[in-house]
Amino acid sequence: MFRWLNGPGAAFVDPLPGSTNYLNAYDPQGNLIRARGGTAARRASDKDDPEKVADEGKDDDPDLKTGRKELDQNIAGGRPIPKELADDLMPFPMNRQFKSQPVLSEELRDEIYRRITEERKSVRMVSAELGVEMQRVGAVFRLKTIEKQWAIEGKPLAMPYARAINAMLPKTPYDPRTRKPAQPHESINDLPVHSATTRQLFHPVPESMHFNRTSAAKVFARDLLPADKRIPHPEMVELAKFASENRGRDDLLKTRQNELEQEEAAILNMRREQKAAHEAAAKKVDTARWQFRFENIKVESVGRHGRGRAGVGARYGVPPQDRKKGQIKIPMRVD
Repeated sequence: MFRWLNGPGAAFVDPLPGSTNYLNAYDPQGNLIRARGGTAARRASDKDDPEKVADEGKDDDPDLKTGRKELDQNIAGGRPIPKELADDLMPFPMNRQFKSQPVLSEELRDEIYRRITEERKSVRMVSAELGVEMQRVGAVFRLKTIEKQWAIEGKPLAMPYARAINAMLPKTPYDPRTRKPAQPHESINDLPVHSATTRQLFHPVPESMHFNRTSAAKVFARDLLPADKRIPHPEMVELAKFASENRGRDDLLKTRQNELEQEEAAILNMRREQKAAHEAAAKKVDTARWQFRFENIKVESVGRHGRGRAGVGARYGVPPQDRKKGQIKIPMRVD
């Protein structure tokens, strides 16, 4: 152990700034492999060959003896270190199938929060502009809101811990000049798998019938929407159609804004109608100090296992059944 700490492990005493510093990025002598152009190119081309990967980093390679010296000269001279290769993002040398995925940089998270709060943009619009999933955009906004609220209340924040963790992971940086991430963070328009589409069907169709994606969706389920309506960002399909029709982006934004306003108005009307129906179904009895409300309930509302959300007392929670005797604690089926 001490031989490794005094030899190759000495490179990790002062971690390389702006890099993940995983073991796979260094050779057995503690030299950063991608800092040398020739060896890095050979590593990129031979990474799929197990024999060449095993031979890489042996003592008879003359480049390995000068790797650390060249790296120190690059850092001292202000020359940038090459970006991590695929092999450099493997934190566990024996598990070559696992690669560390990038996280959002602090600047990109601040930009997401700023666009939602200051520019009043929707989560969907910010997701399309920055290439980040809507769920992640919403999570960033909620966490940033809590962080700023804690700062106002004077609660301590674990910023040293956050900076240390961020320094160990690959990040997606934000470019203020282009107002976009330097590279795409993730795919934002993947089609979610619906449970009705997991079975294989053979549906005969007449040759004279116009069969499209909408018709195919109705074959799987009556209420199933087509693929171009179930994707997270259907407006991107509309943008491609507008581009093919030589129509500008402004037309799409106006059309999409009108659609969003109509959808929000429909949701508000539906909530008002549900609230009015709930109020009308309840019988109210006023007394001197209180108002008692009586509602009709059904025993079947609790569901087969007695834990339905529509049952009485659901708001107070239901105790878990995992400590009761005779309870099956393993999944009986896979959905």
